[in-house]
Amino acid sequence: MGSFLLENAWTLIFIILMINVAYVSLFTLRMMLTLKGVRYGAAVVGMAEITIYVTGLGLVLDNMTSVLHVMAYALGFGIGVIVGMKIEEKLALGYIAVNVITKEYEPDIPNRLRDKGYGVTNWIAYGREGDRMMMEILTSRKSERDLFETVKLLDSKAFIISHEPKNFHGGFWVKGVRR
Repeated sequence: MGSFLLENAWTLIFIILMINVAYVSLFTLRMMLTLKGVRYGAAVVGMAEITIYVTGLGLVLDNMTSVLHVMAYALGFGIGVIVGMKIEEKLALGYIAVNVITKEYEPDIPNRLRDKGYGVTNWIAYGREGDRMMMEILTSRKSERDLFETVKLLDSKAFIISHEPKNFHGGFWVKGVRR
């Protein structure tokens, strides 16, 4: 049965495509785990990744006479990049630091964010057009969209920027970051 599947040209093209989608998706996941410091998880994913990679590459190399097999491999790679990015977005491991500058000075905004479980450090900032509220907020990446929407509801003209902190220590951030 397995040899029949490999002898049918269109089935083989589909298999090559799907193998490469799986390989590149696992590659993306492994890189994400590596960057987040999840060593053993990255190693396990890497073992599965390389097994799939060698299998797919072997199929393509055995069938180099057909440009369709190579195109299926390339298309699978491209689709795998997109699938891997979607997986990374869904997992959203780690934390983000969000800086918010309000359009107007509104002292109640930090407390309203704290009531929703966010750790907020705030201070008065001075902009071209007067006083502003500057806030720094740490939250999980899974909560990023909710935080952005909450801030926009509180101040639709707020300037918001986020970045991933590499390390942090102490304070509210360690004790009770909203997950």
